[in-house]
Amino acid sequence: MQRVTLRTAVAADQKPLEALQWRASLSNPADREALLAHPEAIELPLQHIESGHVFVAEGGGAIKGYATIVPRQNGHCELDALFVQPHNWRQGIGRHLVEYCCSQAKAAGATELHVVGNPHAQVFYEATGFVALGTRKMRFGIGLLMKRCLL
Repeated sequence: MQRVTLRTAVAADQKPLEALQWRASLSNPADREALLAHPEAIELPLQHIESGHVFVAEGGGAIKGYATIVPRQNGHCELDALFVQPHNWRQGIGRHLVEYCCSQAKAAGATELHVVGNPHAQVFYEATGFVALGTRKMRFGIGLLMKRCLL
């Protein structure tokens, strides 16, 4: 794994993290056309950053990835975003972010971390301990419903 440090995002990170999300999202050919037609789909709400729910992975003086967790009404948490710079894929950064999000969710009292994942990322999520629960129709296709127990 590439050496990275994790920190909580600050407001000044919003635009660089959205740009990272664009690069990562457009690297998936299946998503490219829909995203280019709907650029408003890529947004990192400032509220998520201000609430301390966005975590940034940095290494070598650069942002390598980020993840967002948000509380659910049932006391669990949702992995709302997970993006890694495309040139940093397969270096363990995504896995490191997932583990950190799990620890943060558990510290907040959650016993499960849920995600609505892109089906092309199913193998990654399964490798990080998530199990598939089903699917749901989303704005741009089918979302894979998954969860990871934190006990």
